[in-house]
Amino acid sequence: MKILLSTLNAKFIHSSLALRYLRSYAQEAFPSIELVEYTINDVTLNIVADIHKRKPDVVAFSCYIWNIRETLSVMRTLKKICPDVPIILGGPEVTYDADEWMKKHPEIDVICIGEGEQTFLELLQVYQESLQTKQPPRLRDVAGIAYREEEYVRFSMPRAQVEEMDSIPSPYADHLDELNNRVVYFEASRGCPFKCQYCLSSIEDGVRYFSLERVKEDLMRLINHGVKTIKFVDRTFNINKKYALEIFQFLIDNHNGTVFQFEITADILRADVLDFLTENAPPGIFRFEIGVQSTNDETNRLVQRIQRFDRLARTVTQIKDSKKIDQHLDLIAGLPEEDYASFRKTFNDVFGLRPEELQLGFLKMLRGTGVRARAANHGYVFMDEAPYEILGNNVLSFDDMQKIKRVEDILEKYWNAHRMDYTVEWLLANQFETAFDFFQAFGDYWENQGWGRIGHQLEDLFVRLQKFLQFQEVDGMGHVLSMMKFDFLRNQKHRPRKLWWEDVMDKEEMQQTFAVLTEQRERLRDDFAAHAALEKDYFKHTLTAKVTFDIEKWMETGELVEGDFTLVVYYPYKDEEQNAFAVVKQDVQAAG
Repeated sequence: MKILLSTLNAKFIHSSLALRYLRSYAQEAFPSIELVEYTINDVTLNIVADIHKRKPDVVAFSCYIWNIRETLSVMRTLKKICPDVPIILGGPEVTYDADEWMKKHPEIDVICIGEGEQTFLELLQVYQESLQTKQPPRLRDVAGIAYREEEYVRFSMPRAQVEEMDSIPSPYADHLDELNNRVVYFEASRGCPFKCQYCLSSIEDGVRYFSLERVKEDLMRLINHGVKTIKFVDRTFNINKKYALEIFQFLIDNHNGTVFQFEITADILRADVLDFLTENAPPGIFRFEIGVQSTNDETNRLVQRIQRFDRLARTVTQIKDSKKIDQHLDLIAGLPEEDYASFRKTFNDVFGLRPEELQLGFLKMLRGTGVRARAANHGYVFMDEAPYEILGNNVLSFDDMQKIKRVEDILEKYWNAHRMDYTVEWLLANQFETAFDFFQAFGDYWENQGWGRIGHQLEDLFVRLQKFLQFQEVDGMGHVLSMMKFDFLRNQKHRPRKLWWEDVMDKEEMQQTFAVLTEQRERLRDDFAAHAALEKDYFKHTLTAKVTFDIEKWMETGELVEGDFTLVVYYPYKDEEQNAFAVVKQDVQAAG
């Protein structure tokens, strides 16, 4: 029997952990099982054609909110050309309301409910027996499914969760070449101890762990294969202190350059674990994703979320100060009883921690969650189809939601992308009451200009910020433009050919700057000084810009020394070398 396991990932670089679990569990009995991953951007007919040419006897899809629409389209088309091939769906998107899915989509033959490893294997065995005996498959004998019996939708007996986690064969025992140049998702445990009502993990009871020996073996196999990024999908990785510490230590000892991402509950991260990480974690190897969601105590109570923001803030601050672990903090707009003003406070509370990335998401009324079951209590209006995003509630109008979306857009472009960190910090310190107010005002201006409907290059982001600030009539525009020039030049890997500012220096001014730097080469970095010795090398490797204050002194001491200065940025053209810069005031100083 030919079995095809498939899913549509959000991006090509992603990989499906669920499919690999199903394959590993079933491949002893069905060694020829085939796994094929597509993306939601692939053309439906191309996917169907590829599946058709493989001539499967059974096709199974893993379904999520991000791929259900495209998966249904593929399934409907596939059923037209392969009407006798059973189509099995599984995954969190179809586990809940299975009866509704089956009735709305007659092309679905079976839905696997909940954990699918054992269920999927038994389904395959039933279908294989049916092929051999030429009799209808005895689907009622398989626990944990919804299936069709004539014109009716039936449910078999529920299936209990797997208790002995190591009984599930490793999804990474073989087929590792499939993971080349992909992000690998990894699971050390299943379940979550918390009951946050917007999350599907709240429905499960308890946390079940794979053995440390099993986890270490799998991680070592992936590391040795050269996997670049491993994302742990454990909902609260640090809930078991001893277990988490041992894995952290193992990865510190064996990482070999692989980057590991964890979902951390920051307010319960023990002080000794925090000290261990900030003292011992190799820089750049660990990334933490921390769900804050809201700092409104009443909102957190309504969604049964237990959180101490003061403890969370201390943890995030200590990790940030260590400069070893990047942090990605999450917010959710639209939680119960959090209005626009409250969300503004939440945003400012969390942005004040200055995470490397702040993800602003919008509440999704996932099937099976408590917030969806009690949607009427808070006047929720939400999309009927995935991703079930809310359109408003009793305290947050649709207009409010659109305003916050404009904040999200500017946040992504100007903070999370880290294109102009110094400029944003300058503006927040000198021009706007709060971070939220800056992102909101800029987002509103961006929308009014119609820029959301047209593309942009990197230079456009600087030009558009300049136009917004001029519209706002901010004070000290010369200093702001100087900081923008610095951010633009310092973030370029190579000497840029195109500049967005108007006061570009002419040849004579650049030669005067060269003369000053040449005289003071001893103050420059060695490679910078060597290229400043000859005019030809200097102009090949540097770019100059007029600025209104001594940026170098400001960065070193915080002192603002105003004047007519020239910023000189040096580009070594070597990947292993970082840019350098010098600030020059003619006949006064040069610094490298």
